[in-house]
Amino acid sequence: MSEIKFEIVEQIAVLSESAKGWTKELNLVSWNGREPKYDLRDWSPNHEKMGKGITLSEEDIKKLKEVLKTL
Repeated sequence: MSEIKFEIVEQIAVLSESAKGWTKELNLVSWNGREPKYDLRDWSPNHEKMGKGITLSEEDIKKLKEVLKTL
């Protein structure tokens, strides 16, 4: 399996932190040199490791924002 390369372009928000120091974050991330997308996942304290998460396009994040407003 090839190595996944990423660059956190912008840290937007830390939503929570676990007892072990991992944080659930919303960031703008470039994966493998591609255009940055919104990304929601768990990160180790120094962003060396990551958990499973979701990546959202600009359109996805706008739709999610509208849906969250209705809650």
